[in-house]
Amino acid sequence: MRTVDLSHPLRPGMEVYPGLPSPRVNAVLSREASRGRYGEGTEFYIGSLEVVGNAGTYMDSPFHRFPGGADMAGLPLERLVDLEVVVVRVPKSVERGVGVEHLLPGVSLVGRAILFHTGWDRRWGTAAYFAGDHPFLTEPLARRLAAEEPALVGTDACNVDDTRDSLRPAHTLLLGAGIPIVENLRSLEALPVQGARFFAAPVGVEGMASFPVRAFAMLAG
Repeated sequence: MRTVDLSHPLRPGMEVYPGLPSPRVNAVLSREASRGRYGEGTEFYIGSLEVVGNAGTYMDSPFHRFPGGADMAGLPLERLVDLEVVVVRVPKSVERGVGVEHLLPGVSLVGRAILFHTGWDRRWGTAAYFAGDHPFLTEPLARRLAAEEPALVGTDACNVDDTRDSLRPAHTLLLGAGIPIVENLRSLEALPVQGARFFAAPVGVEGMASFPVRAFAMLAG
C-alpha cells in the first residue's frame, strides 16, 4: 500500500481564514531549561500550541453549525477512518459552483468519503487562496449529498460554501445530516477516482467544533 498525505502542515504565522488568528507554537520547557532537571546529556522539549480550530486542513463537526450537534469528541470513528473514497473531478471549465451533474453517475455515495478535487489547492500560501472566487458546493448538490448519506465530505478549496453567501447552505445541510466536512485538502490529483481509503481522525476535544486533521489516503501500489 502507498500513503498519500492530503494535509497542509500547520506552521506558526501561517495564513488562515481572514479574521482568524494564526497558529503559535511556544516552548513550555526549552531544551536548555530542561538540562538542569535531568542527568548529564539528557534533555527534552515540551511545547504548547495555540491554534484556532479552522486552521490548515481541518474538520468541521455538526457542533460547528448546530448547538446540539456532535463535537470533535463525539464524532464516531467509523465516519473518519478507513473510508472508501470517491473523488469527484471538477472540470476546469467550472469556475465556481459545483453541481449535482458533476457527481459520478451510478456510483453509490453511502458511507464513503466524497472528496471534491477542484485544483484550488494550487493557490495555497498565496493571497488568492482565501479570495471569494473559490469553488463551492451548490445548495442542490449539498442537498443531494445529505440525502445520499456519505460518511464525510471534503474539498481542496477553502470552504464548501460560497463565502459570499451568509446563509452557508452546504454547511447547514451536511452538518445537519451529521456529515463531517474536511476543508483545505491537497494533492487529490494523486488519488484514483475510486479505490483509495481515507483517514482523518482529529483529536477528540470536547467542546471544540472544528479541529486540524492529518488527512491521508492509502492506495494500492
